[in-house]
Amino acid sequence: MSETPAPSVLQIARANGGEEEVVPLNLGARVRALRQERNWTLEQAAQKAGLARSTLSKIENEQMSPTFDAVQKLAQGLGISVPQLFTPAKTDAPMARRAITKAGQGQAHVTATYEHEMLAADLTRKKMLPYRARVRARRMEDFDGWVRHDGEEFLYVLTGRIRFFTEHYAPVDMARGDSAYYDAAMGHNVVTISEEDAEILWVTTLD
Repeated sequence: MSETPAPSVLQIARANGGEEEVVPLNLGARVRALRQERNWTLEQAAQKAGLARSTLSKIENEQMSPTFDAVQKLAQGLGISVPQLFTPAKTDAPMARRAITKAGQGQAHVTATYEHEMLAADLTRKKMLPYRARVRARRMEDFDGWVRHDGEEFLYVLTGRIRFFTEHYAPVDMARGDSAYYDAAMGHNVVTISEEDAEILWVTTLD
């Protein structure tokens, strides 16, 4: 009976990521932000929307719920659709998140071909997955077919020498300091060709 294959680093990372949190929209704050983006005063925005200044002020301060007619006027005055009015804006402000992984303190994940050390493992909802890997495989036959997954990937050889196999290209021998950036949906495998196990820094996109 065949063994169930170990989950990949990507599967573990995505499982740890959790579900996205749904944040309720504050319509008043949304309207105010859209007005301020356009550098409009309350009076100017009210005129463009065909509403009384006092009405717009009450909407922005959550002192009244606008009628559907008022919502349509607001969207038209702001030059957007009604759905856009109720869609929270993406912010470019820095999230101030930070994760530091001291040497040798990453989260270990061992497979038959690699010894992974996941970096920044305590940071959820990452857009990139960084990890250090010790390459144990010595030949393509050590793998159960190609490794492939969503996203793009960057690898950087830290120590030793590797042979980088990709589905649509000839194998490439790489040494310390060499790097590659590639489409991770393309089949790829890495084996060590030096006497000692090679070490690689890998960074994979999660989106």
